[in-house]
Amino acid sequence: MNTLMLTLISHPLCPYVQRAAIVLAEKGIAFERKDIDLAHKPDWFLKLSPLGKTPVLLVGDEAIFESAVICEYLDETAAPRLHPKDALQRARHRSWMEFGSAVLNKVGAFYSAPDEEALTARAAELRAMFQQVEAALGQGPWFAGEEFCIVDAVFGPVFRYFDVFDSIDDFGVFAGMPKVKAWRLALAGRASVRKAVRPDYPALLRTFLLQRKSALSSRMAIAPPA
Repeated sequence: MNTLMLTLISHPLCPYVQRAAIVLAEKGIAFERKDIDLAHKPDWFLKLSPLGKTPVLLVGDEAIFESAVICEYLDETAAPRLHPKDALQRARHRSWMEFGSAVLNKVGAFYSAPDEEALTARAAELRAMFQQVEAALGQGPWFAGEEFCIVDAVFGPVFRYFDVFDSIDDFGVFAGMPKVKAWRLALAGRASVRKAVRPDYPALLRTFLLQRKSALSSRMAIAPPA
């Protein structure tokens, strides 16, 4: 890794920002974190991020956007390598990174579901996706076994949503999935995963969810915070 100053432009709730923060931490790279308000994006940010999304990694004066690209850049330029050496296994890991992004999209559909019927349907769809994950996992503790990898960095933020969802109700998403449950627990205890968000993350997420005016927020109105 070069000695240029790194700045991670972020939003406190963005799971894609968390991926980059986890990889930076796993590699022991010092960086500055700069949060922005995505509802009122500053002009300087829009000049750096053509898509108007976080994260953006500033490497000196050069801006890199999109979390997968950022993670790949970091893995190519700093040790330890978090991708497998074998090309086929690297491709497999990249496939599961993409699957993790699809899970995040389904998480968004879940917390935005307008009524109980849709909420139940989205929970079932999430369960079906995690059953595929259960089938892909080995003995752990990480996705690839003994070595932490970028797929782990992708799924850490996914499971973090469920820490708050579980405080609202039991949606049965992980029932009968011992490998997924063990992986989730291992990720929750990983320092890089824990520190990828601010201490007020759960409160911020609950506020965000309540503002959705969805079936989930209706349940939150009658479920006291855990």
